[in-house]
Amino acid sequence: MNYTNPIIRGFYPDPSVCRANGKYYMVCSSFQYFPGVPLFESSDLVNWKQIGHCFTRKSQVQLEKIESSGGVFAATIRYNAGRFYVVTTNATTHQNFYVYTDDIYGEWSEPIFVSQDGIDPSLYFEGGKAYFLSNGTDDNGEGGVVQCEIALETGEKLSPSRVIWKGSGGRFLESPHMYKIGDEYYLMAAEGGTEYGHMITYARSSSIWGEFVGYPDNPVLTNRNLGVFTLQGMGHGDLIQDEYGDWHIIHLGFRQIDPWLPFHHLGREVFMTPVTFREDGWFTAGADGTAAEAYEIQGSFVQEKKQLYTFENTEWNKDWCCLRHPCEENYELHENFLRLHGSDITLDMADSPTFIGIRQRDFTGEISCETELTGSGEVGITLYMDENHHYDLAVRASQNGGCEVIERLNIGDVKAVQRAVPISDSNAKLIIRANNFCYTFYVSVGGEELQLGSGQTRYLSSEVACGFTGVVIGLYAVGDGSVGEFRNFVCEYK
Repeated sequence: MNYTNPIIRGFYPDPSVCRANGKYYMVCSSFQYFPGVPLFESSDLVNWKQIGHCFTRKSQVQLEKIESSGGVFAATIRYNAGRFYVVTTNATTHQNFYVYTDDIYGEWSEPIFVSQDGIDPSLYFEGGKAYFLSNGTDDNGEGGVVQCEIALETGEKLSPSRVIWKGSGGRFLESPHMYKIGDEYYLMAAEGGTEYGHMITYARSSSIWGEFVGYPDNPVLTNRNLGVFTLQGMGHGDLIQDEYGDWHIIHLGFRQIDPWLPFHHLGREVFMTPVTFREDGWFTAGADGTAAEAYEIQGSFVQEKKQLYTFENTEWNKDWCCLRHPCEENYELHENFLRLHGSDITLDMADSPTFIGIRQRDFTGEISCETELTGSGEVGITLYMDENHHYDLAVRASQNGGCEVIERLNIGDVKAVQRAVPISDSNAKLIIRANNFCYTFYVSVGGEELQLGSGQTRYLSSEVACGFTGVVIGLYAVGDGSVGEFRNFVCEYK
């Protein structure tokens, strides 16, 4: 059967995957968003359903007033002796920790911390022992992929931290994962930075402590030299064997807005590339070491692609997210409408404004919502990359005592209302139409549609904004005493 990449669209970076009880489970990075670490389930590796998050309580992760792209970095999911483990880094507090659960559909534990530095931690289990890996420095200050044995119940180190591999020579060695396949230990990592030079490399050894010898043709997977090609940034992957015995790398990548324009604003997405083991024990990936848009694999499935997102067909605690830890009393979440109570925290602050968002999944589509403002302040839709880069379409109280609809573009230090249109009352249908290159903003009042203006997608891209996230479609309220009511939310991709 054929499938097309990406297999999960939109801002779901740094995927990690494991297999348990006949199913596959995946986690991704969440950075400053809460709930944290989205969790997916699949029966075929192609179609993924989000079943929850690993961090659902404030006590599990510190997110207060962190800047965008801080917080929860890459997570790894593993299954051992009937229990699931997810290990990650809080890049703001510089702590590595893991949580666990015996019920994949239930709550996860409080964090257990490990005193080894670095980021992108991973766990490996063998013979009743647990090994902790990260990219960092060992007990002597030497840098590389670092490993120690830990006591799983407490996170206590049972051995010194030792460098076991220094990579193939690329910058920013990260994302180490250990596997035992046959009699050999395979150590896979990423190098080159999670940008256009990103790549997956690996090494192998007959001992878990090395010496690890790099694959002679590293990198095993990269699109770094593919010009005029929309799929870029391939790296940060995890190996998985399917029920047929075939191997695959689940990894991140991104889609440029155009083959000739190196900008991406949807964030880093989830891709899958087949792996082939050679007779000498080394493996290759993809088409001559590059990731393509489509592959054929074994299995009986039809790849699903959800095109329509509404209040009714999404779940608040799975599909939607808030910025940092939300003030819960400001949110009234109902099956078919939403009521938000504003505060003095704005979208431009590294704090927790009244905001709830859903990731933008594709380039072309239409977003609309009926919006009503009560009181002063502002309520509306934001296309949010970070606190310095977002486009807002909103109803706000005007100085003459009425209301107006505004289009505001926030690009770095330049923040400007492009147009303000007075409306007769506080009700308006807000509409945003998107394509690869542009967002266009409209308001519909009394059945009449008016275009306010537009904003180029490139100014919400990672190349402009920097950082590690992607555009999130947010509904928000700003201003003490303001109340926003949102009905008939529709996000439909073409």
